[in-house]
Amino acid sequence: MILPDSGHLALVLLLAAAIDIVFGEPPAAVHPVVWIGKLINFLKDAAPRTHRKIYGVAMALCCVFFAALLGYSVLYIAALPGMPGVLGLLLEAYFLKATFAINCLLSPAREIYGHLEANRLEKVREMLPIYVSRNPSKLTRTQMSSAVIESVSENYVDGVLSPIFYYTIFGGYGLVAAYAFKAISTLDSMVGYKTEPYRELGYFSAKSDDVLNWIPARISVIFILAAALTVALLPKKPGQIFPLNSIKSALEDGMKTPSPNSGYPMAATAGALGIKLEKPDNYILGALYPPSEVKDIKRVSQLIALASGFSLAAFAAVIQIAGIHLHP
Repeated sequence: MILPDSGHLALVLLLAAAIDIVFGEPPAAVHPVVWIGKLINFLKDAAPRTHRKIYGVAMALCCVFFAALLGYSVLYIAALPGMPGVLGLLLEAYFLKATFAINCLLSPAREIYGHLEANRLEKVREMLPIYVSRNPSKLTRTQMSSAVIESVSENYVDGVLSPIFYYTIFGGYGLVAAYAFKAISTLDSMVGYKTEPYRELGYFSAKSDDVLNWIPARISVIFILAAALTVALLPKKPGQIFPLNSIKSALEDGMKTPSPNSGYPMAATAGALGIKLEKPDNYILGALYPPSEVKDIKRVSQLIALASGFSLAAFAAVIQIAGIHLHP
């Protein structure tokens, strides 16, 4: 199999981004990550009552192998003799798009924003458990806004930055790497909890997710800074913006969350927007800032949309530059 060159890889990435922005998520029946999720569900339901930590390791490795094989199969099919170049390109872009989701990241925030604006708090309480792991029954309007802002900024790493990071650094096998990461990420979201019945079953998946997101979480601060600087230059701003405070807050508050990674994008966002983010009885980020408001949901959506765009452009450029140096 002839591996794609850097120009092809960069074009696939940009085309995948265009598919995501224009079309959003594909139907569940043809969504590769849904297929991975079904395998996880099958293996989870088959888990024994004993030796669950060992089974959890085997389950994770099985899912990673399946996902990596899926990515490799796409590369193989796209490189077959006689395969029209445009069709192969679209096939790779479609499967790469399935590993990240800018549209899906921002659309729930827009929907919840509408409900909060209309003061439909019970509707928001129904929706929040899908996106955040906290009891919404006693959350105030401010705490609901904070939960949404935290979710958008945290999921920027897991749902956008990390997949394209691994796609970039593994070159011709980037699609395989992106799918291997997505398997771990999906495992973490489905079984990576510290409570029963998943404490032992999801232990390996959760730790692997921490390791794989470690570098992207810290890189995210750079892209959030770039996005904040861009917003600061706009003639009409939706609110005050503090670009340099994104770095300051990330350094001060990045490790205040239970996760070793989620605090960095959330703290950077808190600093950039000049707001306090709080998960009751867990952590406070940007403690010296005023509490977040409903309007800040729109602001974080703008900030993370820009950060996502900068991420895609930067990694596409990295692929091209690396290709030029490797193959002058």
